[in-house]
Amino acid sequence: MPRVSRKQAELNREIIVEAATRLFRERGLHGISVVDVMGAAGLTHGGFYGHFDSKEALAKEACTRAFTQSMERWKQKIDANDNRVSARTSIIAPYLSAANRDNPGESCPVTAFAGDMCHETAESGLHQTYTQGLEALLQMLTPLMGSDQPQANRQQALVDYSLMVGALTLARATRGNELSDEILDAARHFLTSQGESV
Repeated sequence: MPRVSRKQAELNREIIVEAATRLFRERGLHGISVVDVMGAAGLTHGGFYGHFDSKEALAKEACTRAFTQSMERWKQKIDANDNRVSARTSIIAPYLSAANRDNPGESCPVTAFAGDMCHETAESGLHQTYTQGLEALLQMLTPLMGSDQPQANRQQALVDYSLMVGALTLARATRGNELSDEILDAARHFLTSQGESV
């Protein structure tokens, strides 16, 4: 069999990471196998170890990619608005939407990976990647709060994001029941109406 060129190898690696990023968000970091990832990438599973030392190494890179994608989306939303209230709403409203609930493969890694992180040690590279990603998103959300006190803004961002993640998690867990929509609607209404006075 002919040897794959460096360019093709780089492309294959990119395809694998993209496939893993989507699958891990959809089914959790421990809910898929190397065979699943390579199948989604359209490649044979035998080639996996030519790109990654382990599934954990791929999971860490996919986790980093998912957070980078979320940060880029948030930055675009913030940059497209001319005040903090509309910028904050532009993040919250789509986050707490039925479309976001129903498409976890393109959604927030904080929600997608939270359950898995509960079983990781604090020292694991994956846990550290997750924590750093969460902190980066919080740092983007914090300036959108309304106080002139940085610590008060930090506290409000922690509360808001915790509510967003919790509501999205519960909405996914109850998908197919009217309760799911109720949870999303209640959290979205609370946060967006609160934002006008924060």
